[in-house]
Amino acid sequence: MSFSDNLENTLKNLEAREGRERLAPRKNRSAPVAVENLRGSRFAGELLSAATRIGHGYRTKVHIFWLGGTLRLEAREHRLELRPTAEGFVAVFLVGGEETHREKVSLDGKAETLARRWMDKVGPPPPPPPIPPDLREELGE
Repeated sequence: MSFSDNLENTLKNLEAREGRERLAPRKNRSAPVAVENLRGSRFAGELLSAATRIGHGYRTKVHIFWLGGTLRLEAREHRLELRPTAEGFVAVFLVGGEETHREKVSLDGKAETLARRWMDKVGPPPPPPPIPPDLREELGE
């Protein structure tokens, strides 16, 4: 490939990239700042502590993940995601991957209230299945 062919290909690629950037929707440039505000906030710490404490009372493990700019809490088939938006943060409640509820969240608000609302939807674990009669006899019950 000659120098002029290489130069021509480079110019075409630059023009194509500029065209894609012009057509692509503008990303929320405030999101990275908002995410850093959430990561270091008192609200996030209180939310994680409250969800973990309430989950312990329900004998349910709460898994915590940071996925890009989203804070996700999972307990059984329930999820709570705090997602950054241009206006702040939104709490999304999901069950089995399906969204059930969405609400705006203020980092100045009470994290305990949000954690309790979510964990009340998760609820205590279901009771164990009954022991079959033949196994009950083997166990001497």
